[in-house]
Amino acid sequence: MPAQANLTLDEKEQLLLTALNEAGSVIVAYSGGVDSSLLAYYACQTLGEKAKIVIAVSPSLATDELQAARAQAEQFGWSLLEIHTDEVEKPEYQRNDAMRCYFCKSTLFEELDRISARLGISSVAYGANVDDLGDFRPGHKAAREHKVLSPLQSAHLLKTEIRELARRAGLPSWDRPQAACLSSRFPTFEIVTAPALSRVDAAEKFVRSLGFQQLRVRNHTIAKGVLSADAESAEADVLLARLEVERSEMARFSRDPNLFAKIDEYFRSIGYRFVTLDMGGYKQGSGNIALSKTIPETPAASKNNGQA
Repeated sequence: MPAQANLTLDEKEQLLLTALNEAGSVIVAYSGGVDSSLLAYYACQTLGEKAKIVIAVSPSLATDELQAARAQAEQFGWSLLEIHTDEVEKPEYQRNDAMRCYFCKSTLFEELDRISARLGISSVAYGANVDDLGDFRPGHKAAREHKVLSPLQSAHLLKTEIRELARRAGLPSWDRPQAACLSSRFPTFEIVTAPALSRVDAAEKFVRSLGFQQLRVRNHTIAKGVLSADAESAEADVLLARLEVERSEMARFSRDPNLFAKIDEYFRSIGYRFVTLDMGGYKQGSGNIALSKTIPETPAASKNNGQA
């Protein structure tokens, strides 16, 4: 086999096909993102009915992402199995520490293991790629524990190469902006609940309806009593929304000052007391805090905790 650095994209594609053929039958953990979409595409092309595409529906999955994932599966004729997972109800997940993604993926893989046993499927696979190896992603620990396959890594595929193969295949997700679960909008250690996730989902969906593409709504809770000069806020927690949009899109606010009023009015209607626009623009992982204190032994651990 050629050295990894010298492999062409066509050679890596063949390695992916080989890995899937060797698996024999597989359940693909599908999210609608480009990685799992490409894996689903090749699994169905290679294994036919022996490939099962499964998406986990939970409050942490944005409704827009779910709808896009469904539409793509329908377009390509994948028989999509939707399951409902309860990770958001678990205290280990809700406390939102550095291992939140571990508990999420553990819940998912436990359910997929049960499905694979029931259907007689030999393996579970997910869309981890080579770029993920240099990052701190607790979900990978869960994958190793459950012996989940990572065919894209076996094929030495980088993110840019995955997007190129997805483009060739005609997958709508090939150029979709990078997404992450809605829990990534909460600072580390801020409690995550289903109602709070629903509020963030609604806020981001509204901003997208105004034409913005790459954005995040960061949820911040100000503990009751902190704003003691304000009698109303002294009685309950106060919610602050910090909106990030791509820098290239920020000029829209100067061209249309009414955008501020529209966003402010809607956000307040769903429960936010304060609404801010982050002048630094969209930054991957900016919801993270304090990881360096919790996991000091891993330099990569402070990167993004699986967040976007």
